[in-house]
Amino acid sequence: MTLTKKATISDVAKLAKVGKTSVSRYLNGEFKVLSEDIQRRIKLAIETLDYKPSRLASGMKKGRTKLIALVFADLSISYAMEIMRGVETACRENDYTLLVFNANNESEQEKKILQLLTSYQVEGVIIQALRTHDHNFYDFNLPMVSIDRAIHGCETDLVHLDNIQATKLAVTHLIENAFEQVLFITEKIEDIQARQQRSETFYQLMQSYPQCKGEIIEVLDISQPQQIDPILQAFYQSGQGKKQAILAVNGVATLNTALALKRLNIEWGRDIGLIGFDDPNWAAVLGDGITTIRQPTLDIGYCAFELLLKRIQGDRSKFKTVLYPGELIVRKSTIL
Repeated sequence: MTLTKKATISDVAKLAKVGKTSVSRYLNGEFKVLSEDIQRRIKLAIETLDYKPSRLASGMKKGRTKLIALVFADLSISYAMEIMRGVETACRENDYTLLVFNANNESEQEKKILQLLTSYQVEGVIIQALRTHDHNFYDFNLPMVSIDRAIHGCETDLVHLDNIQATKLAVTHLIENAFEQVLFITEKIEDIQARQQRSETFYQLMQSYPQCKGEIIEVLDISQPQQIDPILQAFYQSGQGKKQAILAVNGVATLNTALALKRLNIEWGRDIGLIGFDDPNWAAVLGDGITTIRQPTLDIGYCAFELLLKRIQGDRSKFKTVLYPGELIVRKSTIL
């Protein structure tokens, strides 16, 4: 198979018998400085050579590349995929191209990505930082919007779930269904805003319900059976006939809790209640379904792009925080 060489601006100039500057002016719509004869020759040369100008190259000359970067702490989770869909939809509607990066929960990887973004000439960045205190952003100068968590010391627009409202939804549902003992299980809270807000709100709310005992346990690596299984076994055995439930901090925690309960032969919806944040597709089909707090992830992603676009276009107004409410999706895992 013979590959056809892609025509360049030099090829167009040579065929039209003009300088490259004239071709560049024609491509940029500067027709007033070109005679009709030169315009005609350039147009004919472009059609003859089937020349396709580089949008990126021309954009860089104008300072506009129409590139947006989306950087996730962890791209493997369903939350990230749904956020990406929302951002991608907004990008398409506004003729922007989206570049997606995964820091894989590694600070050094995140640092490398941010350094790369300058060379890619992106116009702005939507970021899910690894943690609230993230030094990688202190000297970052591109327009930026943060999702899921604020970054201390770095002023940006912020879009995320209203974690306080969402946690209240979950706890109220459990109280209304007469649960007497609730375990809030979380990955290591560290410096992750959503985990902090959800665990703190859970603790505060449980003080108002003396009829229900609440407990918070952090698991260093929630995917490891040797870590999570003994915790759930001990909690279940401590019930002594009480109606128990587990509230998982996010989709990862919910899935690993469900897998652990399977290993322990403890059935949610019969032996114990189970509710989790996020609403991944599998929540509706595992067992008889798992009750969740659904995030409007598509809306969050779309809103993040809209805020970023305004900053790119020169908006210098006060930075905004946009909170989206969670939605309770009741399934059989909490109907005992």
